[in-house]
Amino acid sequence: MEHALHEILEVHEITAFKTVCLTKTKTMQALVSDPALKQIMMQDLETSTRQLQELGAILSNAGQQELNS
Repeated sequence: MEHALHEILEVHEITAFKTVCLTKTKTMQALVSDPALKQIMMQDLETSTRQLQELGAILSNAGQQELNS
């Protein structure tokens, strides 16, 4: 599936935002003492990591499409 330039730019923007969120969660996790909140943060880290991998795959595929064009 081919993506328009604006779609690729939006994926870049989402990736940058998710990266900042992931970094903030990792940093703040060390300051949290509540076990329930720590668990929520762990789930967020796992979900965000998976989402970033998926976004990376989209960007990688888009880059390959550009090379093949």
